Amino acid sequence: MTLGWAALTQRERDLAYNNNEAVPDASSLIEERNVASAAIRPSFAKTLELPYGESQREQWDLYPGKDPAAPTLAFIHGGYWQRNRREDFASIAEGALAMGWNVALCGYSLCPEVTLTKIAYQIHAALDWLSARGAEHGLAGPIVLTGWSAGGHLTALGAEHPAVTAAIPISGIFELGPIRDTYLNAALKLTDEEIVELSPMRRPVVNKPMAIVYGAAELPELCRQSRDFHALRAAAQAPGPLVPIPGADHFRILDALRRPGGAMLRVAADLLL
Repeated sequence: MTLGWAALTQRERDLAYNNNEAVPDASSLIEERNVASAAIRPSFAKTLELPYGESQREQWDLYPGKDPAAPTLAFIHGGYWQRNRREDFASIAEGALAMGWNVALCGYSLCPEVTLTKIAYQIHAALDWLSARGAEHGLAGPIVLTGWSAGGHLTALGAEHPAVTAAIPISGIFELGPIRDTYLNAALKLTDEEIVELSPMRRPVVNKPMAIVYGAAELPELCRQSRDFHALRAAAQAPGPLVPIPGADHFRILDALRRPGGAMLRVAADLLL
């Protein structure tokens, strides 16, 4: 936990993780992303909304490229485990498809309807499905798991799945302790057990290639979380770089994934070498 965290006021703790407050044009960036995503989805109608579980949110949207054997970039959306939908992140597929990869977007249930423990279970169930059924839909290559914000946290947990070859958590949360002290916990209702069991900083280090990415213009707490997690992995000699994206805030960092030839796609390719 951050040095001096206990001395902060509640307002200061809340602001330390409030990305919408930190990025003045967040709403327009979100709207632009949603509009771009809605335009892409109709071209892949046959491989959308494929269920891996019982609820409506337990679905995959698959975006197969031209080569089934190419790597699959499997993306987990963010929203602090309590908002957003996989449908609104379809635009991130553009860059990987242009690179010749396949793309898969994972949905999951949200808090407070379910617990964070349940969400972590759903991610592993989703990866079970993708590894067993992906080839039927044109995704037969190695899985590179990635996710943004809360999805970065779920990526770090999902990297433990045997089907995952490499991982790229983006602007993730790797220690849940501070989160319980903020406004976010009203929906999450984190327990002591969840903080211990679901904080990647407290779990055994996954010895797979993992690039930990964050925006250099993000909130200091998010930057610290990524740096601390990378330091933990480096101390255990686990492979993978720390990748700060210059000038990127919490929302613009997705451009590095969405844009053909973007920095994170180059990182993803390097992880498989």
